[in-house]
Amino acid sequence: MRWLLLAFLLLAGVLLLFRDDIQLLSEMGTLEILVLAAGLVLVVVYITVILSGERTRPLQAARYLLIWGGLGFALVVAYSYRAELSDVAERVGFELMPPGQTIAVSTTENGERAVRVRRRPDGHFVVRGSVNGEAMTLLVDTGASTVVLRPADAERAGIDTQSLDFTVPVHTANGTTYAAPVRLRSLAVGPLVADDVDALVARPGSVKENLLGMSFLRRLRSYEFSKDFLTLRG
Repeated sequence: MRWLLLAFLLLAGVLLLFRDDIQLLSEMGTLEILVLAAGLVLVVVYITVILSGERTRPLQAARYLLIWGGLGFALVVAYSYRAELSDVAERVGFELMPPGQTIAVSTTENGERAVRVRRRPDGHFVVRGSVNGEAMTLLVDTGASTVVLRPADAERAGIDTQSLDFTVPVHTANGTTYAAPVRLRSLAVGPLVADDVDALVARPGSVKENLLGMSFLRRLRSYEFSKDFLTLRG
């Protein structure tokens, strides 16, 4: 009986958490009314069994009632603060996720989507994206005019690096180097996808990481740096 009552409380809690607001009985669906009625019957039967059981002592019966009452109250409190609890769970998830891991944080009715990325220990933001369908990491660099790929990653993305012409000067922390212009079929960061993206393939050994530059970032609706997180919206 107790496990049956516990199952009801859990089911009722799930139904409440997935409702947008509290409605009157007349506005509830058939399933919700049946669950509520069955629950009330179970509660009444359980209380009757406890109070009428020959082996149950008054203090023990009171303890059982307090336990189940506390569980029911906890469900009500959890539902009342569901928005705050959701924010807490989201923040904990962001703290536990590895740097570069993208998490979709919202999708609006007009189709706008957003992802959030956590800062790396060295202070930079890296994203785990997909170039021409191939997974790879890219360092977010708002100072780079285009996306820049290392030759090995460009080859994985289906680019013939042997036929490239390295004629575009690129200024890096180690000086000026040269890169080859290419056009990517697609570049995706989570649900954010851009097609036909301008990019450069750097000479071997000239850059240590792929760069997510403005040729992709300007295709987004916005990007925002906030403390340890970067939010991309598209």
